[in-house]
Amino acid sequence: MDIALDYYRIFEAVARHRSFTRAAEALVNSQPNLTRAVHNLEAELGCRLFLRSSRGVELTPEGEALYAHVTAAMEQLRAGEAELQRQRELRSGMVSIACSETALHAVLLQVLSRFHRENPAIRLRVSNQSAPEAIDALRSGLAELAVVTMPPAPLSAPLEATVLASFREVAVCSTAFPLDSGRTFTLREIAALPLIALRRGTSTFDLYEALFRRHGLSYAPDIEAATSTQLLPLVKNGLGIAFVPDVLLPAPGIERLHLREGLPERAVCLIRRTDRPRSVAAAALETMLLS
Repeated sequence: MDIALDYYRIFEAVARHRSFTRAAEALVNSQPNLTRAVHNLEAELGCRLFLRSSRGVELTPEGEALYAHVTAAMEQLRAGEAELQRQRELRSGMVSIACSETALHAVLLQVLSRFHRENPAIRLRVSNQSAPEAIDALRSGLAELAVVTMPPAPLSAPLEATVLASFREVAVCSTAFPLDSGRTFTLREIAALPLIALRRGTSTFDLYEALFRRHGLSYAPDIEAATSTQLLPLVKNGLGIAFVPDVLLPAPGIERLHLREGLPERAVCLIRRTDRPRSVAAAALETMLLS
């Protein structure tokens, strides 16, 4: 049975007002149109829904049974409309963001702080992942936006990247590490020292593996950390040398090492899908990131 929703909307209004005239005024419609719609609904359902009297209309037993269900359905529709209105006005909603840790510290934290102050009703779901994992989360629909360090693997449609900020990484060691931090080191000399690095499978590991290979060196870290914020504590405790984003410096107990070979510039990028619309809240956060 395929009955127009408008028939039920009119039926609910007439039943609620107990009058075709008052229902027509509430719906900004004409009484003949409402009468015709109710007659059509009764014909479709095969039963009388209203009894007319001098005092207006009353529901038949069948009408009472139908009204209980229609009222619940209309309330759900009104609740849905109200929720969409709240989301349009950023009074409700949630944004899921997948990010790499360097991107979180370099760009995202500051923007999220501002976004939350301006839109406290919007819930934020932030997942801390490697750049490839964050992009996979975006591609699979688990995240609406991804903010990651580049370069990861080349992107393909429907993903697109926009650079938000640039930074460089620097070699660091503990102030207690037995090195003359005042002189300039070569990459070959660094490769001979104990190295601490982000784990395999991250874009950072791939970047340095390629860099060392270009200089004829093997990149074989002694310690692999899960996150970039684990690097500095490991370095500070004298476990080796690490390459860290300059945004994490200065840090107590940490010294910067000068390299003859320049380290490549890196970027924090916003990754989006171009084949599906974002929620109002996600679009607002995206605008703030791009500004």
